[in-house]
Amino acid sequence: MNPVTILIAEDEPAIADTVAYALRAEGYAAEHVLLGGAVLPRVRAGGIDLVVLDVGLPDISGFDVCRALRASSDVPV
Repeated sequence: MNPVTILIAEDEPAIADTVAYALRAEGYAAEHVLLGGAVLPRVRAGGIDLVVLDVGLPDISGFDVCRALRASSDVPV
């Protein structure tokens, strides 16, 4: 059985690395994207069980990313 995969959308690498480390230590798989525009394509590609979303991303507001996700996916955010 594959571990739960969590996508971290965070533009600060130090924060993303810390969160990913903590998630992996608990047995989750973690992936990281720097921009909000990368979230939807990654979720559409499949295999993402949860998204941890920064609301202050440099390209698109995290709120806008969340709205776009809700229009096409029921992945928890």
